[in-house]
Amino acid sequence: MSLHAIRPTLTEQDIHRLMKGDSPEQRASVAHRLCRRIALDVLSDEEKRYAREIIGILAKDAADLVRRTLAVTLRYSPILPRDVALNLARDIEAVAIPVLLESPVLTDEDLVELVLSVTAAKQAAIAAREDLSITVSEVVAEHGAVEAVRALAANQTAEWSGKAFEDAVGRFGADEIVQSGLIKRDFIPVHIAEKLVSLVSGQLFDVLVNRHELPAQLAVDLASGARERATIDLVEQAGRSHDLPRFVSQLNLNGRLSHSLIMRALCCGQMPFVEHALAELSGVAHQRVWLMIHDAGPLGLQAVFDHAGLPRKLLPAFKAAVNVYHETLYDGGPNDKARFRARMIERVLTQFQAIPKDDLDYLLDKLDHYSEMAAAEPAGEGDAA
Repeated sequence: MSLHAIRPTLTEQDIHRLMKGDSPEQRASVAHRLCRRIALDVLSDEEKRYAREIIGILAKDAADLVRRTLAVTLRYSPILPRDVALNLARDIEAVAIPVLLESPVLTDEDLVELVLSVTAAKQAAIAAREDLSITVSEVVAEHGAVEAVRALAANQTAEWSGKAFEDAVGRFGADEIVQSGLIKRDFIPVHIAEKLVSLVSGQLFDVLVNRHELPAQLAVDLASGARERATIDLVEQAGRSHDLPRFVSQLNLNGRLSHSLIMRALCCGQMPFVEHALAELSGVAHQRVWLMIHDAGPLGLQAVFDHAGLPRKLLPAFKAAVNVYHETLYDGGPNDKARFRARMIERVLTQFQAIPKDDLDYLLDKLDHYSEMAAAEPAGEGDAA
């Protein structure tokens, strides 16, 4: 798009209106047409210089409407000069927010400086930027107004550090919107989940304790109803735990490592938990337990089952579930964990009918849950680990 390419779409009257139009509306209309051409066309170096001259004129227009037209139309464009973008970012909010939210020409250094000097609404626009870096997230969490931290908490594409989580909870942990945004994230650190347990209530509490990994003892306390009215699914918590030996040990110390819990976990495909549970109860090293379950035939499975003190009447169901686990594969598609677990439960229920009623009810509920997760859109919240 050269000067010759632009001029056929802009009459001499248009150019006059752009520079000295009788009304902001006239100048804004011409600015919109021109900026769309600049935003959509591939420009040579010479054309870019010409475009920057026009952009510079528009950015200095006295009318807010013209500057906003420039900001909105070129908010995604890499051709918007950085110095112009910074000036627009410091303009009134109606002009600044589109650029702060979307412009690719602003660097992390620019964004940090802006967070420390602009209004809460502008901070919130920065916090909502796609793929926000850890550097900027930390500054928003430490220095941003509550509106900005709310936006940051809700921004699923933002990168977070432990410091960002700690500052956000330390400053605004009592704010329900911040709480909700954090709890709905795909991941929050265990110690942050523990802090939120004491801050949230109602539905947010239920979502928190059934979506995120909690410290082992806290999970046991909640499952026992010692801290709150909601019950926590220890099978799901086992699947989220990054320290299964400790989690299993805490369950055992608190008398919660029952054969029913282990069987439920096995039927849901939570094999690592089952392995560590049998190792804990039998006193046999985990590596050896793994071999006895997976690589030593039925007698090995029976031996570790007996060493763990599980009732023999459960052995047939246990064997069936282990076989189903070996025969069932992840398909590699979206939500494949949920599909795997749903298939596990379906096949176990089909192959073994004599399941205690409480466990049967639990497995049927989990089957419904995993089936819904498996059918969810790939862009949804994702599978529980």
